[in-house]
Amino acid sequence: MGALASVALLLPLLSAAPPAGADVPEAGVLQGQFARAAERQGVPVSVLLAVSYLQSRWDTHGGAPSVTGGYGPMHLTDAVTALARTAPHHSEGEEDARGDSSRPVRTGGDAPVPAPAELPERLRTLERASALSGIPAEELRTVPAANIEGGAALLAAAQREAGLPASADPADWYGAVARYSGADDSATAATYADDVFDVIRTGETRTTDSGQVVTLPAAPAVAPATGQVADLGLRRPAAGPVECPASVACEWVPAPYEEFGDGDYGNHDKANRPASQSIDYIVIHDTEADWNTTLKLVQDPTYVSWQYSLRSSDGHIAQHVPLKDVAWHAGNWFVNAKSVGLEHEGFLTSPDSWYTEAMYRTSARLVRYLAGRYDIPLDRQHILGHDNVPGTVTSTIKNMHTDPGPYWDWAHYFRLLGRPITPSAGPHAGVVTVRPDYSSHQPVYTGCVTAGQACVPHGSGAVRLHTAPSADAPLVKDVGLRPGGQDSTTGVNDTGARASTGQSFAVAERRGDWTAVWYLGQKAWFSNPVKEPTAVNARGLVLTPREGLAEVPVYGRAYPEASAYPAGVPVQSVSPLPYKLLAGQRYVVGGRTPGEYYFAPVFDPSGHTVVRGQEDYYQIQFGHRVAFVKAADVRVSRA
Repeated sequence: MGALASVALLLPLLSAAPPAGADVPEAGVLQGQFARAAERQGVPVSVLLAVSYLQSRWDTHGGAPSVTGGYGPMHLTDAVTALARTAPHHSEGEEDARGDSSRPVRTGGDAPVPAPAELPERLRTLERASALSGIPAEELRTVPAANIEGGAALLAAAQREAGLPASADPADWYGAVARYSGADDSATAATYADDVFDVIRTGETRTTDSGQVVTLPAAPAVAPATGQVADLGLRRPAAGPVECPASVACEWVPAPYEEFGDGDYGNHDKANRPASQSIDYIVIHDTEADWNTTLKLVQDPTYVSWQYSLRSSDGHIAQHVPLKDVAWHAGNWFVNAKSVGLEHEGFLTSPDSWYTEAMYRTSARLVRYLAGRYDIPLDRQHILGHDNVPGTVTSTIKNMHTDPGPYWDWAHYFRLLGRPITPSAGPHAGVVTVRPDYSSHQPVYTGCVTAGQACVPHGSGAVRLHTAPSADAPLVKDVGLRPGGQDSTTGVNDTGARASTGQSFAVAERRGDWTAVWYLGQKAWFSNPVKEPTAVNARGLVLTPREGLAEVPVYGRAYPEASAYPAGVPVQSVSPLPYKLLAGQRYVVGGRTPGEYYFAPVFDPSGHTVVRGQEDYYQIQFGHRVAFVKAADVRVSRA
């Protein structure tokens, strides 16, 4: 009877929902839906709004699921279909995750992919919300009002199950909020609840992806009953030598360092960073696998590795490899030896996949901690996507991975990092930093499901690059990806003509609403209208070939000169990529680095050594991926 009553109360609200293709409802409708659902379910509206903000920032995503099968503003999860369609990120393609020719090629496909286990409750909350509210599952997925009602019902049920009254005071709902996270350990549940109550205390106002303004007024005096987490019966996270900030929940799930025959071993290398080599980069990945599969794979000595995994539903972090050691994750040994790899749980349940605010927040805290510990600049020259890591030599370019892809919200991520991407120069600056409005900027991509077929429209932080200032002009070419000279495509995994939020490029020309930058040895144009800019003007150092040189080679790794290698260490070739940096062109400098090579071909780390040469390199933003040029070949100036 209670479920039927809930449906009856909700029917007027559901019938008012606009059909597909209708005009966006006026601002305020979504706010009212939160208020009515909170009142019906006996949940403080501030609690309901703050939980929803931490899951989705109040976006509806047009009824499309998140990367872990969560739907709507309350991120009600129904991941059965999603898990059935996944293939782990490092098990796809032929990228050698280690990226070092001194060892056998190591692709993730070497290890068997475990079958997904029975879905945990955190990936089946939509099913329970339906049972509690009486609302059909399809409506919970597609109708925002229904989704909010279902989330409120879950919170109310958590409060009842804890034996607590439906208090009007938000402070009394800490335990219910912690339970809503779906976390199975007390530290993650508490971190999630702390974040929700931080939103309540500070307040938020935002225009959602459906064009509606939602506001949560600040309530700085709310002091939640944090002791309620102890009564939830959750496990304690696995203890170990975790290296995480106190503001996140982190546990130790170690990757194995084991021999398994014929001199082979895995799945990372022992080192002594930063004493042996500086840590200069943080590489952002997504897993293309569910959480349980991700943990099983990183614990397989025959698979590859990374330092941290982050769970989408609640932002929980597992550390696998000590920061002093080198994980096999980026496909480029120079980058691996000088980086930390973060894998974010995600799989493309649909082309319109999205990540939770909970995961963005804990990831940003972890990156801030790592950047502070190792003095890593918080910019896109050092906080890289896997899709920004260059191929080591010409033959590896086409196999380099493309995650986290054009749908990762770099602008929001850098706001959370405390480094929002803002203008730092006037309208005639010699450098621009890409920054389209993520929600409204929706370039057409193809191949999310079927090759050549358009993906569902979705916000994106990437701009497309053309050979002339016209949307009808061909896309610029990437001779590394397509040696035959074919045009780049609109494929979701084609990085040949793409610039991403936060990346900075030297301006080559401006013409009306179009800006040209130097990109892969050519002039590349993107639409940048004054009224709806897709880039901001910036300051920075740029480089160009030194006087007398018509062109200089470009490299995918910064290895030492041959004379630097001691006896017993094979000389690594300094092999240029198939691109040229031509006289008159300028590229933004990301930093200067000595030529280095970490020689670690055997299990016993006593035989490992760092080779460091006299020749320095500059890292540059050369295309969608970074690259390196020899310092002796170029002249650096301020743009």
